[in-house]
Amino acid sequence: MRKKETFVMTGREENEMANQTAVTEYILLGLCEYHHLETVLFVLCLGIYSMNVLGNSLLIGLSMLDPRLHSPMYFFLSNLALMDICGTSSFVPLMLVNFLEAQRTISFPGCALQMYLTLALGSTECLLLAVMAYDRYVAICQPLRYPEIMNRQMCVRMTVLSWGAGFANSLLHSLLTWSLPFCGHKIINHFFCEILAVLKLACGDISLNALLLMVATVVLTLAPLLLICLSYIFILATILRVPSAAGRRKAFSTCSAHITVVVVFYGTISFMYFKPKAKDPALDKIIALFYGVVTPSLNPIIYSLRNAEVRAAAIALLWGDLLSRKMSHTPCCSSTLPCMAG
Repeated sequence: MRKKETFVMTGREENEMANQTAVTEYILLGLCEYHHLETVLFVLCLGIYSMNVLGNSLLIGLSMLDPRLHSPMYFFLSNLALMDICGTSSFVPLMLVNFLEAQRTISFPGCALQMYLTLALGSTECLLLAVMAYDRYVAICQPLRYPEIMNRQMCVRMTVLSWGAGFANSLLHSLLTWSLPFCGHKIINHFFCEILAVLKLACGDISLNALLLMVATVVLTLAPLLLICLSYIFILATILRVPSAAGRRKAFSTCSAHITVVVVFYGTISFMYFKPKAKDPALDKIIALFYGVVTPSLNPIIYSLRNAEVRAAAIALLWGDLLSRKMSHTPCCSSTLPCMAG
């Protein structure tokens, strides 16, 4: 009898291992119960995604072509724009296809890559926003030392550190997630392979994953937010000491676009994770969808509306004299500009 029990237990374990290794693709539910709504979402998300790619590509192009935008602020902004393009492109194209398909599947490698990229780029954006806040702090609070502190090497180092920390954090969580047993579960109740949705499929203990996710949230999300707030406290104190109203407006205008981006980014995160759960899970998924698709498309709009230099560069490009200005820009002039983006 004891031998038979041992055989049964071994057979169950073999079946679970077979189920786990047999999963070669996952099913993304999305809003399959609201097919007509998905048709509307397809049109909206396609338009917003196109605007996101075009707007952020335009920002990168302007930062490279216009010598007036060869400064640390626009170097970091170009990285932010590239991050937004890559972040949305990691899941939106497949999501749009799934909106029109009856069967919504993603391969295991595709799901793993999608989860890795979305987590990595989200973490990197938090760090990069903190770097941009530090750049504004140095520009306003220590203007005489700005070229010395925010030189090209420093800009590149801070940018590489932001990207490296974000991708290293995502690699750690990805390795821990895919080492869990999944026991054949393959239905993901989301539009894409988001890490929390994937962890719900695991049939093992995820307490370590949850703990590390909480630590990463504190280090990579809340800590940058604290640094951003401290930077703007010092910036505000410096601006208030400026004697003329025109000087105060000019100083504040140099960081108003970044403040708006930070408020939109962290505001949507707070709304997503601290609001009461909706009675209809579909509403939570729609909110998450618009956070991932709409927010990245707002950055080029915010910077073009609130920044005279970007507007001037866009007008110059429209009238066709930006390329000639780039060609006539001599190397001796660029040597005085720190952290060249182009």
